[in-house]
Amino acid sequence: QVQLVESGGGVVQPGGSLRLSCVASGFPFGTTWMHWIRQVPGKGLEWVSGIDPSGTKIVYQTSVKGRFVISRDNARNMIYLQMNSLKPEDTALYHCATPHANQYGSLWTHYENWGQGTQVTVSS
Repeated sequence: QVQLVESGGGVVQPGGSLRLSCVASGFPFGTTWMHWIRQVPGKGLEWVSGIDPSGTKIVYQTSVKGRFVISRDNARNMIYLQMNSLKPEDTALYHCATPHANQYGSLWTHYENWGQGTQVTVSS
């Protein structure tokens, strides 16, 4: 049974930082691409970032490039998202997700599994 559990969200002022974590189980984590996606109020699903199994190939959505850093620890079955210089438009429910057929994007059908999410609110 696949389980993905996110944590680390909260309320932060613009310009602040948060570090999200996701612990995974029930599938071969060390050979699976992992992604962070987010549900933005009124805008639907957005893909944020992805990391390959070795942690050497990383991709970011343009709006977060240079501010967010994705990483993973295969020994602990965990991925992380360090979010810096946060903006109000980063407010969303953040999920970690496994891809469906090596896809990623802004449709739920791009993903095989996702967690319940952790809320990030950026507000003054």
